[in-house]
Amino acid sequence: MTTVTLIPGDGIGPEITEAVKAIFAAAQVPITWEEENAGQTTFDSIGELIPASLLASLERNRIALKGPITTPVGKGFKSINVQLRQKYDLYSNVRPAKTTAGVKTRFDKVDLVLFRENTEGLYAGLEIFDERLGIADSISRVTVEGCHKIVRAAFQYAAKHGRSKVTVAHKANILKNAGRLMLEAAADVSKEFPSVPWEDKIIDNMCMQLVSKPEQFDVVVTTNLFGDILSDLCAGLVGGLGVVSGANIGDDMAIFEAVHGSAPDIAGQGLANPTALLRSALMMLEHMSLHEYANRIEAALEKTLLDKNCCTRDLGGTASTSEFAQHIISNL
Repeated sequence: MTTVTLIPGDGIGPEITEAVKAIFAAAQVPITWEEENAGQTTFDSIGELIPASLLASLERNRIALKGPITTPVGKGFKSINVQLRQKYDLYSNVRPAKTTAGVKTRFDKVDLVLFRENTEGLYAGLEIFDERLGIADSISRVTVEGCHKIVRAAFQYAAKHGRSKVTVAHKANILKNAGRLMLEAAADVSKEFPSVPWEDKIIDNMCMQLVSKPEQFDVVVTTNLFGDILSDLCAGLVGGLGVVSGANIGDDMAIFEAVHGSAPDIAGQGLANPTALLRSALMMLEHMSLHEYANRIEAALEKTLLDKNCCTRDLGGTASTSEFAQHIISNL
């Protein structure tokens, strides 16, 4: 048994977390949950956004599953997600986007994985505001080391999983130095993976290509801000944030998460779709080399998605969160 830190989060987080726990229990996945929490609910109860007990659990277990978390708005708090990524150098944000039978979209052949640098760029937190002049400066810090680490992660994934190519998305025509660092990193790292072809696309062209012919892309790697935008765009190609997984991976820790919001407007009503958190949990199982369990649950999920009567409202059905989970369990 492997112990995994479980962070239910806020809003719909506890409901979709319970659904995933039920499915994992039914599939007899050999893990033990160690539950800790963070966010608005935790702040309201104990006055801390990220309790020391959660950090201790993460540092002990080195692997976690996280539901959607609310960071209080307008109170000067830094994003909890950003804090965890930077504290533990979870530099690789991995977001698969794959067409699923049963989830109707405009495209039917999408199968790509986006690697977003997770700790640098415009999200490095280097901001200056001159109130007298009314000027805000946000500094995008991009490093040689950071570019090499995220590009290497993308190439390693492509080589390991037999993917056809790596695409580097950048804006080197305008951001001369930052773009150059990404392209130079790709040129350097590609020498270690001679069997993996690579190409580069300017970010605006990349967006156009993704919404016109997304099947041409396989593994995509880019900087933090561009990756933040592209990852949601790619989710939109395959059904939205409610059906895609996400992971934050470093050299010695990984946090897998649902990337959608906490949806407080529907919390506690049994309306939430647990697919995104479930698929993030399946990514976690793949990371732990528990492939048979991941494959079995994914097959049950896909079978369930084919029957709209078994799906939650956002997927065209009428099932509650727990009913949807029970249908998946029935299809195991």
